[in-house]
Amino acid sequence: MKIASVIVDVPAMQTDRPFDYKIPEKWSGLIVPGMRVIVPFGPRKVQGFILELKDHSEHKRLKSIEELTDLTPSLTPELLELGNWLTEKTLCFKVSAFQAMLPSAMKAKYDKVIKLGAAAEIKDLPEDLQKAFSEKGQLDWKEADQHGFFKQVQKALEKGHLETVYQVAQKGRQKQARYLTGNLTESELLLAIEEMPQKAEKQKAVLECFLPDGKQLLTQQEIKQLTGCSDAVIRTLVKKDMLKETFKEVYRDPYAGRDFIKTEALELTAEQAEAISPVLKTIEENRHEVFLLYGITGSGKTEIYLQSIEEVLKKGKEAIVLVPEISLTPQMVNRFKGRFGSLVAVLHSGLSIGEKYDEWRKIQRKEVKLVVGARSAVFAPFENLGMIIIDEEHESSYKQEENPRYHARDAAIHRAEKHHCPVILGSATPALESFARAQKGVYTLLELKERVNKRALPAVELVDMREELRSGNRSMFSESLFSKLKDRLEKGHQTVLFLNKRGYSSFVMCRDCGYVIGCPHCDISLTYHRKGQQMKCHYCGYEEFAPATCPECSSKHIRFFGTGTQRVEEELTSVLPEARVIRMDVDTTSRKGAHERLLSSFGKGEADILLGTQMIAKGLDFPNVTLVGVLAADTMLHLPDFRAAEKTFQLLTQVSGRAGRHELSGEVVIQTYTPGHYSIEKTKQHDYLEFYDTEMAARKLHSYPPFYYLAVINVSHPEIAKTVSVTEKIVQYLKGTVESGTIILGPVSSPIPRINNRYRYQCMIKYKREKNLPETLKQILERFQQEMQQEDLLISIDMNPQNMM
Repeated sequence: MKIASVIVDVPAMQTDRPFDYKIPEKWSGLIVPGMRVIVPFGPRKVQGFILELKDHSEHKRLKSIEELTDLTPSLTPELLELGNWLTEKTLCFKVSAFQAMLPSAMKAKYDKVIKLGAAAEIKDLPEDLQKAFSEKGQLDWKEADQHGFFKQVQKALEKGHLETVYQVAQKGRQKQARYLTGNLTESELLLAIEEMPQKAEKQKAVLECFLPDGKQLLTQQEIKQLTGCSDAVIRTLVKKDMLKETFKEVYRDPYAGRDFIKTEALELTAEQAEAISPVLKTIEENRHEVFLLYGITGSGKTEIYLQSIEEVLKKGKEAIVLVPEISLTPQMVNRFKGRFGSLVAVLHSGLSIGEKYDEWRKIQRKEVKLVVGARSAVFAPFENLGMIIIDEEHESSYKQEENPRYHARDAAIHRAEKHHCPVILGSATPALESFARAQKGVYTLLELKERVNKRALPAVELVDMREELRSGNRSMFSESLFSKLKDRLEKGHQTVLFLNKRGYSSFVMCRDCGYVIGCPHCDISLTYHRKGQQMKCHYCGYEEFAPATCPECSSKHIRFFGTGTQRVEEELTSVLPEARVIRMDVDTTSRKGAHERLLSSFGKGEADILLGTQMIAKGLDFPNVTLVGVLAADTMLHLPDFRAAEKTFQLLTQVSGRAGRHELSGEVVIQTYTPGHYSIEKTKQHDYLEFYDTEMAARKLHSYPPFYYLAVINVSHPEIAKTVSVTEKIVQYLKGTVESGTIILGPVSSPIPRINNRYRYQCMIKYKREKNLPETLKQILERFQQEMQQEDLLISIDMNPQNMM
């Protein structure tokens, strides 16, 4: 086999197919599918993935592979197949699917370098360039731009005196640690110590560290700790050839220095034992089945996960546990590390690029058996999978919003089918689609209706904020919540205050003329940030200072509306000055490790109130929390999204579940302006089944999932006329090709009609059976391919949209 089929790292329609390359003789037998290679492609060199090896090619003149990036395949045969499936399912490019499976450190970075032409000499160049080239022999593209050399470079390129070369640079670097070892035999070492002059006490002490045989490996730090010597002493001994430097690869361990307390399996309740029994049976029989573990908050779902994984590991197999990014808390990591120790790799966005790369390589090298991570951990390169668990399976963050637009749940089920192993989907508030599948028998339903310690669910009180306003209370805190906050402070209990920020940003408005300051590039108001008195657009990044007077009517009555966590914190400290408050939001947790530090401080009782946004809604388990307050329950209800009621119910149920999880009983106060809405009413009764029935009736009436499948086509362009005409053409084409029961809605402008000076239109397809739809949608992309390349037109297709904005 002398030829390799390669998918190149050029995400475009014309290149979305394998290209054939010759395998140089020296690598014959070395190259296998799944490896990354560097190949010439047009005038540049690009990275590519080998799909298959073959003996023949239809093309006569083939170029050769230039470099090997891997010596072992980055993608297993199963992941290559999964990449093909992702391409079909999400209509993405093959290379995008493969890139999504690798840590960002392994994605190629392309550097553009200017070099001397083959027949040119330095003296042929203008004076400025001669100087630059005589120093380095080449010029970095960015450097040429910084020094204003582009015009001269352009002329020299035309004459052939210079050429542009694309180089592939890897971001992933192995971390090397410097070790020292003796470079002498035992007798030579003893003689050297004896002959050392008296002044060289420290050198003697260092050499003595390597007795008896001189072969120990010690780090520079260890030697300095043992002898109290300086770096200079060690350098001198290396120069004298008495010590030898050697470098060994070490992992960047995000949990270095952390002691995880070993935990043992807990005794299961009768309900837990009944729920785990069918799962253990499928593990025993190597059988694929999807289980929906529907258990109220605090019912012990995690213990079922841990004991199921134990069975999988006993069989010598591997497991993947997915958790939403925001509930990947230190508490969650502690549970898995405490039970399975060094067999666990953790993958989430809080790690540096290097740490993620090292955790991924532990998986690839089979040094770990279990991965706990966010969405992309579903692609962990395990070859002997025994189980996949998705905790909080209803979370919309399991869906990736850019290409490839995959849902981790679908990818997990597809992988588990191939490995003949079970999938557990766990949630206190399952997604309607999942619960409907369980009702139909497509998934197997497992239920946990009681909390582990038989604790009652917390009492929920709904407070109508309209009534509070009528009675003259202009504060953010209702009378009821305020009195309960004071009561908890007196008793020494802790409180969690939750502010749902989605759709409730602080905007600046003139009270005289009603003018709201918006972004000049997007059809959205600017968000006010107290820090630096700035207003920012959260879509395109535009920012400006908040004005002192209204730009429209020059009134001085211009101020910000909306409630941010900062403002709540200020009001808290003014009305309850004795309260110690920890605030958790994007601003306070942006630094590495801040999330963990703040939560551990709250866990130790160093604060009375934890105030935060969505990141505190899930996975937290503090025994002393007896009160949860929700400040603005209905902010998501009024977003233009058919899942708004479902998301509101799920979030409020999750937050309520943070109270009274241990010995002390809990209370929840939910402040709302729409207490009559069923998604808020049902939270009071902790009644998922009632909510499910009401919401399903609404979905059926309006032809939404799970009764219909959805696909959304988004079109954007700098000119509104172009955007509208392309969307209209797409709608006309669809109407002529889909089946009669399929509903086409649109063209209509998107909920945010303009972002970054691009107009946005969309059309929605609701269908039950439409087996040719992927093919039809591919044809649409092909039809507009030229305009997408030449006219700045963007068309994106989402086959299962989770975010309707």
